[in-house]
Amino acid sequence: METRSAAAKKKKLSFCKENELISDHHNIDRITDLPDAILHHILFLLPIKTVAQTSVLSKRWRSLWSSFPDLDFTTLDQSLQPCSSSKTNPLNCKESDFITQVLNNRDKHSDIRILRFQARLSFSRLNGLIRLAIRHKVQELDVEVFTEDYFNFPRCVIASDTLRVFKLKSKRPGFRLPPSSVMTSGFRCLHSLSLSRISLCNQPSLSDMFCESSFLLLKKLSLDTCFGLKHLRVGCRVLQDLTLENCFELQGLNVLGSKLERLRIVKCFDGYVEKSWVKIDAPRLGVVLWEHNGLSDNVSIETLSYLHKASIGLLHEDISVAKLQSVSNLFSALSLAHCLTLESNCIEILSKNNYFAVYLHQFSNLKSLELHTDFKKNNVPGLASIFKSCPMLHTLILNIIKDFKTERRQWNKDLWETSNSEEEKYWESQTRNLKSFLHHLKIVKIHGFLECENEVSLAKFLLKHGKALEEMVLSTGHCKARHSLQRQKIRSQMMGFSWASSNAKITFNQAG
Repeated sequence: METRSAAAKKKKLSFCKENELISDHHNIDRITDLPDAILHHILFLLPIKTVAQTSVLSKRWRSLWSSFPDLDFTTLDQSLQPCSSSKTNPLNCKESDFITQVLNNRDKHSDIRILRFQARLSFSRLNGLIRLAIRHKVQELDVEVFTEDYFNFPRCVIASDTLRVFKLKSKRPGFRLPPSSVMTSGFRCLHSLSLSRISLCNQPSLSDMFCESSFLLLKKLSLDTCFGLKHLRVGCRVLQDLTLENCFELQGLNVLGSKLERLRIVKCFDGYVEKSWVKIDAPRLGVVLWEHNGLSDNVSIETLSYLHKASIGLLHEDISVAKLQSVSNLFSALSLAHCLTLESNCIEILSKNNYFAVYLHQFSNLKSLELHTDFKKNNVPGLASIFKSCPMLHTLILNIIKDFKTERRQWNKDLWETSNSEEEKYWESQTRNLKSFLHHLKIVKIHGFLECENEVSLAKFLLKHGKALEEMVLSTGHCKARHSLQRQKIRSQMMGFSWASSNAKITFNQAG
């Protein structure tokens, strides 16, 4: 028969064994046993120096680091003192050496999937880093550099048969491209190319670099800040996305693309150069962003039947008859858009030229319209012309720009049933012309609503005649205490006004 002391001893021994099992269970390193691909994915979420530090844990982790495929050196500490007197250098010499060391010590049989870095260095050193990356069959190469002088485009990337994405940005002063015959001889696997700050003074025309027979797999092209570029032709066969930005000297642009879906042209063309021109033949375009560009003398754009979204921003200037026709051609080409944004200078151009009151093309498919304007008195006819051209509009978004130089007349009328102001009389005179617009408009959002006469008159008009109106949102800013009573009075009048739609709701939001 087991004694009480023996039973207690046996129970204690069993408890200790259980604790040992639990302790052993907690000490199991389950992370290290994960497949390399999963661990590489986890490590990619960490800063590159933290990833490097894991190599001291064990032989297994050292192997993971030497074969790590996604090297993002842009996470390095950019607050360190630079190696020269410039205050804008992102990396000092020690950090730049770190990049070279990592590439040199890398497993020779491990390919690089992604390499990103920012550095201030000489062209020879830059070329050396890129050559190392090419040897490791890099697929995505993203480089941003500072150099003391202009440098030549690194030709070693042209012959790569693994490079799919290449981004080269010079912060200053820039780089030079090789001849078109050299550029078009390679890049057989390239899908995306982004070049920024290019000096083209010796070859101002790029008419044969991005032609039908070059860059056979290129789907995305971005050119930014091209000094000296005057003429550009883009006709790559499978190109889907084209961005052209900050090419102020551009005089002629020809875009051909049966598969092009997105076109973004920003801050290009000198509006004062004579005989500038644009020709676009890309029938499958779905997005066109034409922002802050000078007006060209001749704009020819084929019908865009697939267009979904368009944005137009033009530099405001004195418009010749030829440029009036160009603006008209631009609007005509975008007339099948479903969503449209017009910047303030567009409103100014449409407001100052009676030509558009008659010849502005109908946006028959347009469902959403966003307008940016300082809403001066002379903008009212322009806005009416735009509304008239949007007979099926569903949503109107009006962003009123705060321009302290513009005199804004406060609304101070108590009798809402009378239309005494010029703006009210004008809007009432447009009721017939805007019949279809008023019968389809459902949502109105006005940002920067200051209860001034122009915007109050428009809001009143839309409430009074918008038969399909469901929602009106008026977003206002902070006002001084002496104006709060007047604001409350205007809101009360608007809430109590007789509306055309029984389903309409009005909301006042105060911006933070």
